Amino acid sequence: MNIFYKFSNSPETPHKIEIPFKIQIPKELTEEPITLGDHLRRRRFELRLYQKDVAKQIGVTTSTIWNWENGWSSITLCCMPKVIEFIGYNPIPCPEDPMGRLAWYRQVKGLSLEQLGAEMDRDPEQLADWLAGRHTPCRRNREEVEQFMKIRLHAFSGLPHDARQRPPFPI
Repeated sequence: MNIFYKFSNSPETPHKIEIPFKIQIPKELTEEPITLGDHLRRRRFELRLYQKDVAKQIGVTTSTIWNWENGWSSITLCCMPKVIEFIGYNPIPCPEDPMGRLAWYRQVKGLSLEQLGAEMDRDPEQLADWLAGRHTPCRRNREEVEQFMKIRLHAFSGLPHDARQRPPFPI
């Protein structure tokens, strides 16, 4: 509890007035973040940075950061790795199914279908069909995807496997 002092300028009441007030912690630091924009804002608040500082680090404009934090636009695929690096952890949960994991890996790494195809030695159109659910990979292809993801999740994880979940937040 802090006390704000106001000294009266009036000749009738020449005394000081004590007004107690409580400094409120911003809700961004007390509520658990839900969206990626919330995670971004929380980290920015923790580091006491302006949106322009974060924008410079990530390589986007200040208005882009504002749009992400306020839910007006979603984080673009090419910016996702830098956003995750800035946040310090990956808030996107990794699905259990192979195609979900592949989509997650693509999103977290910020890969285009062409880049993912090159990494997997696969046709990008085939990957697009699998990820969109237009086609289901046969057993052999599904096993290859599972093997690819097993290797990539182990090697890629710039964070420990458990760190993919957001850390507990102090209140």
